[in-house]
Amino acid sequence: MSALAAGTTPTLDPASQAWLKQLRREGPVREAAIGRLHALLLTEARHEVRRRTAGLAHPSGRDLDDLATQAADDALVAILAKLDQFRGDALFTTWARRFATVEVPGEIRRRLGHTREAPTDADCGRPEHAAADDLEERIEVREFARSVGRVIASDLTPHQRQVLLSLTIEETSAKALAAQLHSTPGALYKTLHDARRKLREGVAPLR
Repeated sequence: MSALAAGTTPTLDPASQAWLKQLRREGPVREAAIGRLHALLLTEARHEVRRRTAGLAHPSGRDLDDLATQAADDALVAILAKLDQFRGDALFTTWARRFATVEVPGEIRRRLGHTREAPTDADCGRPEHAAADDLEERIEVREFARSVGRVIASDLTPHQRQVLLSLTIEETSAKALAAQLHSTPGALYKTLHDARRKLREGVAPLR
């Protein structure tokens, strides 16, 4: 009878045990493990983003990479909060990759669901419609940008605002920012996750 059929917890493989041990420790060992885990999640998220957006017309590489980064950030936060739920039914890395795979579709819907794709050949036959759509889109984007700015200024804490702008706009590395703020990359990822959640909640009614 298998371990699962008997209702017992499978024995963890050595690699999975090492991951859990390092992620549950404090200090440099944990932060190094978090860095490796984030890199693993980012690789998986990028692969999933490319797979799911292959049919889009002229997707922006930078936008898609940022989308993958957001998915990896959110997946990391979820994994760290659910370490006790890992039972060893699969390798820890396999289990972790699933979080990135689950996060990507939601990020794609949030990022691309309200964005008009590049015009196709069929659009070129209706220039007056294309011009009207372009103007409407520019107005919508301008209003959305203003709304995001208001949320950043009024809804985020000063720390959340600094972390969000440093990591996403100024492209400061998590390690460098952590040293600057006397924090840790893991704590910054959690702050970034919370800031993005506030942004989504603040602008959702406008979309």
